[in-house]
Amino acid sequence: MRHRHMFVLLLAASGTCLAQDGNEIYGIADLGVRYVDNLGANNAPTSGGALPTVSSGVNKTSRWGLRGQESLGGGWQALYRLEGGLNLDTGSSAKSDKLFDRQAWVGLKTPLGSIYLGRQANLISDALSTVDPLGIRYASFNPNVNITGMSNTAFGRHSFGQQYGTSGYADNFYRLDNTVKVTTNLGPVVARAAYSFGETPGATSPMSTWGGGLTYQQADVAVSGAVMRLRNRDNLALDAASLGAAYKLGDWHFKANGGYNRADTGAGQTVHQRVLSAGVSRQLRPDLLLTTAYFKVRRTTTGRVDDGFQRAFAYLEKSLSPRTTVYLESDYTLWQGDAAGVTGNRPNDRRGLGMTLGLMEKF
Repeated sequence: MRHRHMFVLLLAASGTCLAQDGNEIYGIADLGVRYVDNLGANNAPTSGGALPTVSSGVNKTSRWGLRGQESLGGGWQALYRLEGGLNLDTGSSAKSDKLFDRQAWVGLKTPLGSIYLGRQANLISDALSTVDPLGIRYASFNPNVNITGMSNTAFGRHSFGQQYGTSGYADNFYRLDNTVKVTTNLGPVVARAAYSFGETPGATSPMSTWGGGLTYQQADVAVSGAVMRLRNRDNLALDAASLGAAYKLGDWHFKANGGYNRADTGAGQTVHQRVLSAGVSRQLRPDLLLTTAYFKVRRTTTGRVDDGFQRAFAYLEKSLSPRTTVYLESDYTLWQGDAAGVTGNRPNDRRGLGMTLGLMEKF
């Protein structure tokens, strides 16, 4: 642990030198004062009561990283990126077992496309970045990130409860280890394909992942989607898909997306999850942006009553400079079925409310 901290300090101290060599240290520091009602500090439903908190990453996830590139001639470039999440409210890493939990890869960019090797976001995440109505804001509470992108598939009284693919975690498959990802630009279309090696002794299929995606973007129109198949240690499959569109009209930006996944969790046992989302943002002034989004999540599980929730967000962001933004966020959740769960023997409240006043600094 001491060597890890020394490594980080040396890299931070050498930032100026790195930048001169085509490398840089970068990141986002996002922290806010948050008030919640019928939600806990981690936004899980509770049995009632208001709670003030200090929360990290309510707009964009707090993070730090190292990235760089080197020209190899002939249109070729060598690339790398190392990126880790941060909890600014406590000063801790987002994942205690991974220094660079968000990204850790090397790559080559060529005139025909690019190839990346290492820990990377999955293809659903790549597809969502263009069409998520919330613009991937509040990743820990955004249903498209959690359910469609599979960063946190556990809510209510049941979940997948096991690891699919090489994420390293149960119920979180948003980023995968041992991944080879290829992208190709075909005019306005970006095509992506990825394969993650399961690295299971004696078999190639268990824990492996494969998939493909397409994004069309030209002028003010974008359409983006992806499909994936992930497997667990017993070679059971988790199939996931996402498809969305975005349209910009003057100062207005409209986005909508549909997400779906289905997991075989055991003999004759399945979990289906569906997410429908839509949102509108408007540039009120050059330095003032309003974003609204609505999500409807539905889950069907063998042997359980259907459940889900509806969630709405509103963000008002004021740019103080190119790197500094102050924002006001509000969210409302209505849990359905038994998704709210229980605390002890007492059912949790079906309605949750949150409001945040925050500051985001990019560096």
